Amino acid sequence: MTDSPSAVPAAQIDWLTTTSATAVAPVLQQWQRRAGSRFGRWLFARAVCRRAPYFATIAPRFLELAPALCRIAIPKRRAVENHLGTVHALAIGNLCELAAGMVTEVTIPQSMRWIPRGMTIEYLRKADSDVTATARLDKNEWRDPGNVGVPVTVVDANGEEVVRAVITMYVSPRNATGLRQGRGRARGAAGTGETKRDAA
Repeated sequence: MTDSPSAVPAAQIDWLTTTSATAVAPVLQQWQRRAGSRFGRWLFARAVCRRAPYFATIAPRFLELAPALCRIAIPKRRAVENHLGTVHALAIGNLCELAAGMVTEVTIPQSMRWIPRGMTIEYLRKADSDVTATARLDKNEWRDPGNVGVPVTVVDANGEEVVRAVITMYVSPRNATGLRQGRGRARGAAGTGETKRDAA
C-alpha cells in the first residue's frame, strides 16, 4: 500500500507509537541500536516496561526482534512461581502477549495500528526453569483491517515446549487524529525515547 505524505509523518521520534511502511520501524531502530550489549538490551526492556508497567512483573529479557520474529525469555524466580515452585501459567501468558505485541509492532506498516483482541493458550507441561517465547507473524499484506492470529511457542531450558498460544490482534488503518495524537505524545516525551504504540 502506498502512503501519502499527508498520512504518514516524514520523521518519527515516537518509537513505540507508530512505525513506517518504507523505513525501519522506530522501535526496531532502538532495538538494533541497543541489542549489541547486555546493558543495551536491559535498557530496551526497561523502556518497554516503563510504558506498559505490568510487563515488568515478569522481568523480560529480549533476545531477538525483527519483522516477523520476536524472542523473549523470562527467568524462573520466586516472583513468578506458583505453589508448585514452577513458573506460573499466567506469567507465561503475559510473556506470550508481550512477544506477540512486539512482533506485531515491528511488522505492520506505519500507517496501521494494533490492539489485542483475544488469546487461546495451551499449557502442555510444567515449566520448572527459565522459559523462552518465540512469536512469529508471517504476513505481508496489510491493506484491509481485521483480526490476525500471532502464534507463540514457549520452551523451557531443555527446549521442551511448555506452552502454545495464539494471540489475536486487530490491525486497522490509523486515522489522521491518531497520528496527530501520537506525534503529540512524542513531543511530550522528547528526549526519553520511551513512548508507546497507540493501540486504541
